[in-house]
Amino acid sequence: MAAAVLLAGGGGAYLAAGAAGDSGGGTAPGANGDPAPPPLALDGHSESGPAGIAPGEPNPYGATYRADGTLPEGPDSAPVFHARGQVTEDRVVALAKALGMEGEPVAEGGSWRIGGQDGSGPALRVDQRAPGAWTFSRNIPGSDNCKGATCKAPAGTNTPAVSEAAAKKAAAPVLKAVGQDDAKLDASQVLDGRRVVNADPEVGGLPTYGWTTGVVVGAGGEVVGGSGRLAEPVKGDDYPVVSAREALDAMNGAPGAGGRVEIGGCATPVPLDEGQSQEEPCVPAAKPAGDTVSVDEAVFGLAAHAVDGRPALVPSWLFEVRPAGSESPFTVTHPAVAPSFLAPPEGSGQRPGEEPSGPGDEPTSAPATREVEVEGYTAEGDELTVAFTGGVCADYEATASESGDEVTVRVTETSRPGEVCILIAKQYQETVRLDAPLGDREVVDAKGEPVPLHKEGARLPAPRTR
Repeated sequence: MAAAVLLAGGGGAYLAAGAAGDSGGGTAPGANGDPAPPPLALDGHSESGPAGIAPGEPNPYGATYRADGTLPEGPDSAPVFHARGQVTEDRVVALAKALGMEGEPVAEGGSWRIGGQDGSGPALRVDQRAPGAWTFSRNIPGSDNCKGATCKAPAGTNTPAVSEAAAKKAAAPVLKAVGQDDAKLDASQVLDGRRVVNADPEVGGLPTYGWTTGVVVGAGGEVVGGSGRLAEPVKGDDYPVVSAREALDAMNGAPGAGGRVEIGGCATPVPLDEGQSQEEPCVPAAKPAGDTVSVDEAVFGLAAHAVDGRPALVPSWLFEVRPAGSESPFTVTHPAVAPSFLAPPEGSGQRPGEEPSGPGDEPTSAPATREVEVEGYTAEGDELTVAFTGGVCADYEATASESGDEVTVRVTETSRPGEVCILIAKQYQETVRLDAPLGDREVVDAKGEPVPLHKEGARLPAPRTR
């Protein structure tokens, strides 16, 4: 994404335009004789707040987060975990077996597929490229009751959901197949008689946020849907990290800080039954300027972000917060990597650790552009529609170039400098017209990698926050 969520899971993921440098890295600082790890190209994030806002002062851009007690210091350093490599057939077969499926994986447009070829029966699809995003649908026959972008259960469907214990038991083989059998579970969510088991794994001994696996258990106790990531994150460089207090001060001083709120009840992707439409992603509401939000707890962990345009788990502080007058807490995450080790946005002319100019010191920067990963496509006649994840703070344009045996698609993101808005991931679709119908030509991205066929999917509520 530019960032996680969502990628995917856990309630939301943040993004904005801009990436800089190659922060892929080894296993630890100095592993190759270097005195320090390379600057981390954390897409769409800036640690430095606007000039003139002192720590603890009201932030005109959003909410003020206040912690009355002592906040933890945390470790001196922590690693970034990257999504690298390919997902092998045997991992896909093991997951399919846990889901009660049989058959050999078929390579199809950058993904592995088992079942679902004719649109009926169970279907499992796994991205071949790490992090190996997977979706599963039992495709139980039923009536289609969709209005607009929202699908509802048929009238009269009042079958009670299974108990939390039964749902966790049904989900256990699936979670073991994806390496999350020791993850923290939440089975409190119920959707139309189906109980959702959400698993938040530990990675490198740290809790994660935004890396959730969701397993949907039907009223009969069978697994009817799910989604998550199959590839295990790979440990990268260790980075110096800041304390919870420093992260909180940075959050209060950052433009739009109040919009980086992740509220329980948003969604993570899972497939719908065949024939249903996709619900729009839930967009967490920004807290208006002047609101005071109390911090109940701060936990050091890993949060899903994008590094160099690829999914990663970044050392972060996970704050459980509560708005004034509210009984419902939610979670806000903020990167804990020391600001001097963050790469500045591309085209900013700023070096790592260098403070940006204050408002009015320099002319407004020009819009920045970058290419966005194309996640899937559909074709009808001479129209090709591409799907991708973007933010609400940028503009997008899709283009296609054709040859005899393939069509190369590109999606370009253009930022809107100076605009304050919610940094939240959202799925988009853009259509381009081809010179001729696609036919049997292959669709590839700008790097020549195959683009998979796009399949619509629903979105599940996020698990309860810690």
